[in-house]
Amino acid sequence: MTVATQPLSALYKPRRGRVELVDVPELSYLVVPGQGAPEGFDFAAAIQALYAVSWGAHFLSRRAFGEAPAVMPLEALWWVEGERQQGIVEEVARGGATMADTDRGEWRWEAMIVQGDPIDAVVVAEAVAQARGKNLTALDRIELRTWTEGRCAQLLHVGPYAEEAPSLARLHTAIADAGLRPRGRHHEIYLGDPRRAAPQRLRTILRQPVEPA
Repeated sequence: MTVATQPLSALYKPRRGRVELVDVPELSYLVVPGQGAPEGFDFAAAIQALYAVSWGAHFLSRRAFGEAPAVMPLEALWWVEGERQQGIVEEVARGGATMADTDRGEWRWEAMIVQGDPIDAVVVAEAVAQARGKNLTALDRIELRTWTEGRCAQLLHVGPYAEEAPSLARLHTAIADAGLRPRGRHHEIYLGDPRRAAPQRLRTILRQPVEPA
């Protein structure tokens, strides 16, 4: 396991084949919470609202300040509740199961996109107002949240989302081998667009917050 010491951009450019330790600083995110399978209507609606507001904030920032941060990739935190479902997820981390064994309708998530300076609550509020009338059903659930994720282990998974289990098992093995243990929620960052890329070419950062075991 290696430790990444590069700037913020390095958090989104992992080296393939390596589990890295990264320190994620305080960042601002647009967040939409929800429940259900990632292929469901609610998750798709969250993505539409997040991108509409993120792009709106980007152009508002450029108009007001002469420059704007890039629109960042879609991210999501995933978790389950209930002893049985949590037990299956723990087995996935050990390589003995896949997420297909869980009840996808019970998946909890927070879809999100990082917002860089100078985008703030005022810019976001204006971007939300501009997005009214676009039939974005998740728009009223958007919130701007500041969060420090801290020390994390991460691994780049290349391929279909449904085939993440071996990568997840490798990530968690590396965490244990480093004398660490998971904390918080499983975090995914989607560098590939499934609408444009073949499944085998999709790139997903699998990130797990950690702490000393």
